[in-house]
Amino acid sequence: MTDQQTHRAIEAVFRIEQARLIAGLTRIVRDVGLAEELAQDALIVALNHWPEGGVPRNPGAWLMQTAKRRAIDYFRRNKMAARKLDELGRDLREEESTAPDFDSPLDDDVGDDLLKLIFTSCHPVLSPEARVALTLRLLGGLTTEEIARAFLAAEPTIAQRIVRAKKSLAEAGLPFEVPRGAERAQRLGSVLEVLYLIFNEGYSATAGDDWTRPQLCEEAMRLGRILAGLAPEEPEVQGLVALMEIQASRLRARVGPGGEPVLLLDQNRAHWDQILIRRGLAALERAEALGGNGPYALQAAIAACHARARRPDQTDWDRIAMLYDTLAIVVPSPVVELNRAVAHTMAFGPANGLAILDAVADDPALRNYHLLPSVRGDFLVKLGRLGEARDEFERAASLTRNERERILLLDRAAACQPAV
Repeated sequence: MTDQQTHRAIEAVFRIEQARLIAGLTRIVRDVGLAEELAQDALIVALNHWPEGGVPRNPGAWLMQTAKRRAIDYFRRNKMAARKLDELGRDLREEESTAPDFDSPLDDDVGDDLLKLIFTSCHPVLSPEARVALTLRLLGGLTTEEIARAFLAAEPTIAQRIVRAKKSLAEAGLPFEVPRGAERAQRLGSVLEVLYLIFNEGYSATAGDDWTRPQLCEEAMRLGRILAGLAPEEPEVQGLVALMEIQASRLRARVGPGGEPVLLLDQNRAHWDQILIRRGLAALERAEALGGNGPYALQAAIAACHARARRPDQTDWDRIAMLYDTLAIVVPSPVVELNRAVAHTMAFGPANGLAILDAVADDPALRNYHLLPSVRGDFLVKLGRLGEARDEFERAASLTRNERERILLLDRAAACQPAV
C-alpha cells in the first residue's frame, strides 16, 4: 500500500471513528472543543505512524489511547486538573496492561457517550444555526469548508459560528449527560429539529445552483439512525428516521438529466429507492407501535402514502388530507396550512385548497416565502385563471434563492401565457 493509499485509509477510518472518539474524550475532559483538538492530535499521530506500521486491527481503540496520552500532556503543560491527570493515567495503565496491542474495544459506554454528544451539540443554549454547524462538525465529520459550501455561507462565518458554539457550551458549564424528564423531552425536540433542518437543506436547497444536496441528506440519516439505535424507545426518533428514509428514496428521481427539478407527480417512480422505502416503512411501524402520533411520525405517515402508490393516480389523497388535518392540530403553523391546502386540493378540488391558502396568505411568516405564491399559482392554473397564475409564479421566482427553482417557476409562468 502506498503512502497516499494509507493516508486515504487513515482519513476514512477517522471519519468513521471521529464522533465516537470526541464523545469519549468529552466525557473525560468535559470540554467539547478540547476533545475535538485531542482527536485531531491523535489523527496527526496516526498519519505519522500508520504508514510505516500499518493500520491497527482496532483503530478506534488506538486513536482513543493516543488521544488520552495527549490529554495527559495537555493537563501537565497547563499544571491543572491534577485529579483528572491521575484518572487518565490510571485508565491508560489499566488499558495497556490488558491490551498492549490496542486491540481492546473502544470504551464500553461509547453508545451513552454518543448520545450525550448529540444532546450537547444540539443544546438550546446555542442558536439553531450554531447547533447545525456544530452537529455537522462533531458528529457528521464535515470540515468547516464542507459545511460552508453546503449552506452557501462564507467559511470564516461558519468557523466563527463553530468556535462561538464550543465557547458557549464551555462557559455554560453544562453537564455532559443525557437529560431526564421534561428537560430531555425539550432537548430531544432540539436534536430532532437540527437533524431535520440538515436533511431538508439537502432535500431542497434554499439557495445556489443545485436543487438537492444528497450529502446533507445522507449525514442527517446517518445521525438519525445512530440516535434511533441509542434511543429505540422514542417514537418521534423512529418517526423522523422513517420520514427521512422515505423522503430520501425520491432523491434520484427529483432531478432531471440536466439538474433541473422534477416535481413529485412528474417523477419516474421506478427510480425511487425501494430499499430506503422499506427501511422507512419499518421505522414508521416501530414509531406507531410505540404510540407515535407526533409531528415527525405524522409526516412520515404522509410520506408513506406517496411511497405506497405505484402511480400518482393511486395516491390516497383523502388519507393525506386527514393526516394534515391532524398535523395542523398537533403543530399548527402557516407552513403546515400551506401543505394542508395542497392535500385538500388533490383530495377535494382546488377551490377547497385555495380557501385554506387564502386564510393564511396574510400571515407575516409567509410574506417572503416563495412557496406561497408558487402553490397559489398551481391552484389558479387548475381553476383556469391563467393570468393570475402567471403573476403568482413570477412573484415566486423573484423570492426564491435557488437558481434551479427560479428557472422552473419562470417556465411555469411562461406556460400560462395565452396562445397567440
